[in-house]
Amino acid sequence: LTDGILSSGLLKKGSRARINQQINKEMRMRAGAENLFRATTNTKVKETVALELSYVNSSLQLLKEELEDLNSNVEVYQTESEAAKAPMIPLGLKETKEADFTAPIQDFICQHYGEDGSLYREEIRELMDLRQAMRTPSRNQTGLDLLMEYYNQLYYLDQRFFPPHRNLGVHFHWYDSLTGVPSCQRALAFEKGSVLFNLGALYTQIGARQDRTTAAGIQRAIDAFQRAAGALNYLKENFSNAPSLDMSGPALCMLVRLMVAQVQECAFESLALGGARDGDASSTSSLRLAQEAARVSDVYLLVQQSMSQPLMKDYVPFSWTSMVQVKVEHFRALSHYFAAVVLCGPTEEAEKAFVHFYVGARAGPPLGRLLRDSQQRRKLGKAHLRHAVMRHEEAMRLHGVCKSFRKMDILQDVLAATHKRSLDKYSELDREDDFDPTLEAPEIRRKSARQKPDIAPPNFAAVRVADIFRRLGPLSVFCGHTRRGPARSVCLPRTEGGLGLTLRGDSPVLVMFFLLLSKGDYIVSVDGRDCKWAKHAEVVSLLQNRDVKGARVAVVHICVSSRGKENADQRPTSRSAKGRGPASFLNWNRKKREGARTHRRPGSTLNLPFGDTGATY
Repeated sequence: LTDGILSSGLLKKGSRARINQQINKEMRMRAGAENLFRATTNTKVKETVALELSYVNSSLQLLKEELEDLNSNVEVYQTESEAAKAPMIPLGLKETKEADFTAPIQDFICQHYGEDGSLYREEIRELMDLRQAMRTPSRNQTGLDLLMEYYNQLYYLDQRFFPPHRNLGVHFHWYDSLTGVPSCQRALAFEKGSVLFNLGALYTQIGARQDRTTAAGIQRAIDAFQRAAGALNYLKENFSNAPSLDMSGPALCMLVRLMVAQVQECAFESLALGGARDGDASSTSSLRLAQEAARVSDVYLLVQQSMSQPLMKDYVPFSWTSMVQVKVEHFRALSHYFAAVVLCGPTEEAEKAFVHFYVGARAGPPLGRLLRDSQQRRKLGKAHLRHAVMRHEEAMRLHGVCKSFRKMDILQDVLAATHKRSLDKYSELDREDDFDPTLEAPEIRRKSARQKPDIAPPNFAAVRVADIFRRLGPLSVFCGHTRRGPARSVCLPRTEGGLGLTLRGDSPVLVMFFLLLSKGDYIVSVDGRDCKWAKHAEVVSLLQNRDVKGARVAVVHICVSSRGKENADQRPTSRSAKGRGPASFLNWNRKKREGARTHRRPGSTLNLPFGDTGATY
């Protein structure tokens, strides 16, 4: 990125944060004033509060318009290429406040795990530093990996510190991406969903930044928009009842459709670039472009319909709605233009190329006879050009209505250039002595080389992370979903007859039989040495090498709950799952994996000295 673009991006982010904070302040003032208005019976107080409410609402409206202008300013995300290309619509990141995990996690470690929480200051600091870095990711693969790393780390955090029967007490504050309205939740699912939303939003910004004048740049843009659609669609299918409107079902459905439409637009640009590069000016190539452009227009029309839904109509920025409407008209015009180019060109392959080009049967003479008649072909081509010019003019009218577009020279250049091209072509065919009635341009069949743009779901396994709180022990046993008794210390005296101790598994080692211990006790240390991650042989070696006084063994009794067994070894996957379980603002559900792994070696026993297998001492 150049210094200028980087500075613009940082300025945009700073402005967004400032507006979000002001919106939060004004909304709190409005909530307090509304409560006072409902509670008081004093007429003068009511009048004063009503006046104050009018001021606050005016301020909120101004802030909303300022944020809308910020969302409309998409040029900072666009490519630096000088070639005129219609700009894409990127999605701004959700802003969040800092979250302090220190006291809640230390208290939970002390109460649930029976350890000194202050010993985990470094791990807590590492977690908070990761979250702080995640708030301002760079607009490249490094930023994407950072968001994915934090999202994957939340899986471990959920398993370690968020049991179903208890809330950790950390508040997660996030602002709506489009309106800046704040939302606060203690549910970790809200944090997960917001991070996943930002992952998709960052992909849209990367896609908009690509240079779409080259085949490689177009392919990178397609890949970015596909991954953005996949992340947002995954969020839509796996999270529900979001407190923030930008993460609601209708909003996510609209955003997924928008990303798919931008993929389709890139596919059209790829087809056009390929024909221009190869010098392919054949009838077949031009008709493919016409059908591809008609398909792009149709997909943007679906986006426009989503934006017109009651919940979305007043939520989506006007500049977005205008951009989508402009592209509906623009690509419909291009569709008719390329059809006219074929009709006004050579006749050799035109008849064969027009098979299945139109929707349904057209009025008038058969298409084959019309294509062999130069006058009739010219009239049909003129009808398509007339329709193209009208659509171009409608696109330019819609462009002029939106004041945000007046600063967007690149879009105006694209619309003006294509309009001039169609108008010049129409002028070539228009004759002063042509008094025949103008034909009506038939509807062009929509067809795309990409029958259905792929939605690439997020690949969580692409960024591998290590559990920050690994020192607490293996997650299959030492997690927040288990019930555990207090740690006990037992002295194992050295005797000639052995200990009568039966052990099984590793990481951690499980006591199966011992006179002083209970079945189901896990060995966590031997003579002060941590054994939670120790292998079976390591624990045996420590017990065998004890001194004459014996060994002091620390054990805990743990009962793994059914939920703990199901979730202990699961990771976030890209497979869709419908929300299930108790109602909450955000329900997060993962499908079970059959044959869950375990850290213990099945069937590995050590009998000391009772038993038929194992080592005896």
